[in-house]
Amino acid sequence: MTCWRPLPDALPREARHLVEQLRGLKDRTGLSLAELARRTAYSKSSWQRYLSGTKQPPRGAVQALCRVAGADQARLLALWDLAHPTWPRGAVAAAPASPAGPPQAPPLPPGAEYRRWRTAALFAFAVVALLTAGLLWVLPSVGG
Repeated sequence: MTCWRPLPDALPREARHLVEQLRGLKDRTGLSLAELARRTAYSKSSWQRYLSGTKQPPRGAVQALCRVAGADQARLLALWDLAHPTWPRGAVAAAPASPAGPPQAPPLPPGAEYRRWRTAALFAFAVVALLTAGLLWVLPSVGG
């Protein structure tokens, strides 16, 4: 059985109960976090965050753990449904953030930065292609 660290004090009761149940299920499997990551679509670091209570586990992670453990999904998904609206938005921090700083922009969803760069690169390529085509069309008429 894993020796778990205490859950953050800021974690609501419903979320705390869900994480405790997930911890128990993970312990019951006897799998390490690395083995659990190999058997599910979630990384070792993601499982660390979910099982430490610093990040809300996605519904799919709860389903995946239930599948690996051979447990009843309905009960844990019902707990997830109860915990979901109470879960603190953003990471659960040990100390409250300082209100003195400027307001922070909301975090980008996964892959958003990549999509921004890809869109900018495609736009730049299109502009270069159009300028090249325009030059090729205009240059023969200038010389003749």
